[in-house]
Amino acid sequence: MTTNKTYYKIAFGLAVFTIAYNVVEGLIATYLGFEDESLALFGFGSDSFIEVISGFGIAHMILRIQNNPDSNRDEFERTALRITGVAFYILVVSLVVSSLYNLWTGHRPLTTFWGVVISMISILIMWLLVVWKRKVGTRLHSAPILADANCTLVCVYMSVILLISSGVYELFGIGYIDSLGTLGLAYFAFKEGRECFEKVKNGSAACCD
Repeated sequence: MTTNKTYYKIAFGLAVFTIAYNVVEGLIATYLGFEDESLALFGFGSDSFIEVISGFGIAHMILRIQNNPDSNRDEFERTALRITGVAFYILVVSLVVSSLYNLWTGHRPLTTFWGVVISMISILIMWLLVVWKRKVGTRLHSAPILADANCTLVCVYMSVILLISSGVYELFGIGYIDSLGTLGLAYFAFKEGRECFEKVKNGSAACCD
């Protein structure tokens, strides 16, 4: 029979894997997005780096609730949330301004092929993480871990947006679709940033509800 201690180890392992995956994804996506002049892919990669910051807060949170399930969020987690929230807002401004400029100038990516590939891989990996995090959170009756699963689900939504915008461009060559996809990513980034600051104020479970 699997004990709670084992499930906490699994939860921590999932948090560490999420951090490592986002580092790799961020490096690849931003590089290819820059090379291919795809703002949506570049923005997607930038979001991955912000998720790394959030991931450290989540990993710390899991260790805290493992030692004391009834403890409140500490200063490390609140700081991680503030930094994450600010980073999301900076990303939103950058993405909105850049996408509007691209729409104005009629900029077209060289290709969005890698956006299709990366988004499909991300959807698969992130969905598996959602399933595992929900399983562990349910087993431990842990609202913070379940809330973290919802954060990961948002990454799935953003991957879908990247897949749609990149796929449509590859199939039909519609120039402005990359910018529209970028605005979609900015919308979710804004929501995540706002939720981070809300959680700092009200002290609820984790970055996303």
